[in-house]
Amino acid sequence: MGNAAAGNIRMIDTRPLLFRSTTDFPPVQRGNLEILQVNLGYRCNLSCTHCHVNAGPKRTEEMSWHTAQQVLEVVRKRRPAVLDMTGGAPELNAHFRWLVEQSRAEGVEVIDRCNLTILQEPGQESLADFLAAQGVRVVASLPCYSEQNVDSQRGKGVFEGSIEGLKTLNALGYGRQGSGLILDLVYNPGGAFLPPSQQALEQQYKERLAAEFDIQFNSLLTLANMPISRFGSMLVSKGQFEEYMGLLRSSFNAGNLTGLMCRNTISVDWQGYLYDCDFNQMLNIPLQHRGGGRHLTDLLQADLSGNPVVVADHCFGCTAGQGSSCGGALD
Repeated sequence: MGNAAAGNIRMIDTRPLLFRSTTDFPPVQRGNLEILQVNLGYRCNLSCTHCHVNAGPKRTEEMSWHTAQQVLEVVRKRRPAVLDMTGGAPELNAHFRWLVEQSRAEGVEVIDRCNLTILQEPGQESLADFLAAQGVRVVASLPCYSEQNVDSQRGKGVFEGSIEGLKTLNALGYGRQGSGLILDLVYNPGGAFLPPSQQALEQQYKERLAAEFDIQFNSLLTLANMPISRFGSMLVSKGQFEEYMGLLRSSFNAGNLTGLMCRNTISVDWQGYLYDCDFNQMLNIPLQHRGGGRHLTDLLQADLSGNPVVVADHCFGCTAGQGSSCGGALD
């Protein structure tokens, strides 16, 4: 389902465009660890044009049992408030449900970054019930309330599958007032422009989805597209890369610096290596630690608060306009 969306995009390395000289992005210092964001692998049932992970059905990278155990060790030792599980489709990892159960038993909030269509995939028929039983917060990508716009970004039939997934979650109580089951949606722009007002767009989403499909959700999170991986390749192929970077720079909002996700989040790749954010992970820019450690095993030994964050020109994407993070707008 939906694998044609990015089928014609030739991957182009945007690192030379982002690292041509020393960046003038302001220095950022890491605070206390609150969110451990873990990528369980790049395999996915979709191939979306805005995907900064370049995930898809043909990707084979997947977190091992040993590394999943190390993630749980860090959860128990460092006690982050949130374990944020992403991919690819994180649910396709054989250890996903075990990690959810163990982390919830530790009292940690778990986020599943779900593409919604995974709920209808063979072998995943019990997934929605599992998420509800564990009280997992679902953060689901739905880049528009229009079928045409969603399918153009994510592939033919994805909008229909997403609506079915939302109805399944609503039936279990997700997004319903008083249920305690949180369902947030994620918006990504369909091109080289910044997201509109998160508050105004959320209202539009709620009105349209309720009127047309009787669907409810808690919050809408707006994310800016980063000029890397699949989206960056599309910009380069269309001759829009410099224009988009100019937009990000000219829209810089210093007020967003205090809310940057790299201040309280550590990103972990499928092999257990550490990064300041998942964008740095995709650019292969490892976290810099004074003690030299860059793996989960090192996080068990060291508190990384106070470390400088590795920044480059793509960081302007997080501070442009209303700002952007895995938790939505910053401003």
